[in-house]
Amino acid sequence: MHRTKITAALGAAAATALLLAGCAGGSNAASESSEGGDPIKAVVFGALGAEGILANNAQTSVTAAEASVAAVNELGGILDREVEIEVVDDTGDPTVAVTKLRELMAGDDKPDVVMNSGPSTVAEAMLPILTQNKVLSFNIGPTATSGDPSANPYNFDLSASVPDYINSFVAELEARDTEKVAILHGSSAYGELFGELTSKAFADADMEVTGMEGFDNAALDMTPQLAALKEADPDVLVLDAYGAPLGYVLQGIEKLGWDVPIMGNTSVAATGLISTEPPTGVLGTDQVKNLTMQVYTSTKYDPADDKVNAAVELMAATGPIESSLILAYNYDAMLLVRAAAEKAGSLDVEALAEALVDPEVQEAADTSILSVYRFTEDSHTPHVAPEDFLFISPGPLVNGQYQ
Repeated sequence: MHRTKITAALGAAAATALLLAGCAGGSNAASESSEGGDPIKAVVFGALGAEGILANNAQTSVTAAEASVAAVNELGGILDREVEIEVVDDTGDPTVAVTKLRELMAGDDKPDVVMNSGPSTVAEAMLPILTQNKVLSFNIGPTATSGDPSANPYNFDLSASVPDYINSFVAELEARDTEKVAILHGSSAYGELFGELTSKAFADADMEVTGMEGFDNAALDMTPQLAALKEADPDVLVLDAYGAPLGYVLQGIEKLGWDVPIMGNTSVAATGLISTEPPTGVLGTDQVKNLTMQVYTSTKYDPADDKVNAAVELMAATGPIESSLILAYNYDAMLLVRAAAEKAGSLDVEALAEALVDPEVQEAADTSILSVYRFTEDSHTPHVAPEDFLFISPGPLVNGQYQ
């Protein structure tokens, strides 16, 4: 693991972002923050030592976390204290993540805030330890209980809950006058939950679920599952697949000659394969001609969105943005902490958790990746509305945004 101390040296990019984020709190000079006490310690976990898309996604998440710290330090820190950030490489392995987290908890310098970079299997392993040690955490890989304050009272999911994602699918499918839907999902905690809840939601919306199949994320061929779904002749295939498995799914569809509209979830949109041209990707090929994918509005470039564009500029000045902004939630994390600390008047974890469910605090944070997080006492998830999502065709990525 290594430590990165983010300072106020990001120049014009930081100044632009902070001008737009002025309502996030006070405007003390950064030089004053060091007078308020010892630095606040934030830690971000990420699979920087992994291979392929997982490493790229982790790099974007880590860059976003570092830029978040830079942003709050430019605003004067948190309660007049500077924030330092430590980056921990968990290689995307839950066992490695748990080992390194336990080392942090056993040390003399326990973190005040922990952010992760997913996937959900890592979050699932880390959360019991964070809860036991009463550490405020932000999670971008939702699990079945990660947003449940009765199970994890100090964790807040930055990624929308699975029901939020699904509500967006229902709205889009209804707009397309869809009658019959097939579902294919992976074996991660998120994928299993996505499959279970989409099936129920589509049925509740009076759409026929013609079939649902799951696949092992370690498998190299999903053709049998696809063939079973194809047999029922659905109007749309709703797809959860992340990383290499997405490539195998698309190959299987092409192999079967299945000409069906495909609606991918945000796991699909977070996979660099679909934003990269051959030979390393499939952008512009027949494999993605029928694909639309779910993204946040901030993940699609809008020249008129000054706040998001300023955040992207600050992230790009901080480090590489290797994948889409769907992995950049951590940019919002420390802005949320700052607003909560100002409300609570302290960094006490109980007080921060209570403040984070206050709608005024959520508005004051002036976040960018999601405009408002809408946490509640009963649910520490963002409660994202369908209008906060778009379904777009694959395209090239520039600084994390689809063009």
